[in-house]
Amino acid sequence: QVQLVESGGGLVQAGGSLRLSCAASGSIFSIVAMGWYRQDPGKQRELVAEITDGGSTNYAESVKGRFTISRDNAKKSMYLQMNSLKPEDTAVYYCNIKIRPAPGSSWYTSWGQGTQVTVSS
Repeated sequence: QVQLVESGGGLVQAGGSLRLSCAASGSIFSIVAMGWYRQDPGKQRELVAEITDGGSTNYAESVKGRFTISRDNAKKSMYLQMNSLKPEDTAVYYCNIKIRPAPGSSWYTSWGQGTQVTVSS
């Protein structure tokens, strides 16, 4: 079983910055990929950014140039640096991780509990 602990959400004014963190623990042999998703009430959960075990990154068009995803493999942690925040970035942000629990095993996905990010205008 894997546990994901997110932190770093909060209230910030437009133009400000926040840094989200996600730490994984439990039965993890390797992490295939990690990502951040967000969801507004009444809307579908959408990908914000993801990073593979090789370090390749992918961003939603709406956050390119403003957000930066990174990971620390030794700490089994992932970060999202969010700059130039806009009111439309307001959402619950979820950590997502694709984990291989044992050598040669299939990978599966685990989600964090979510952290609220609110950007005021």
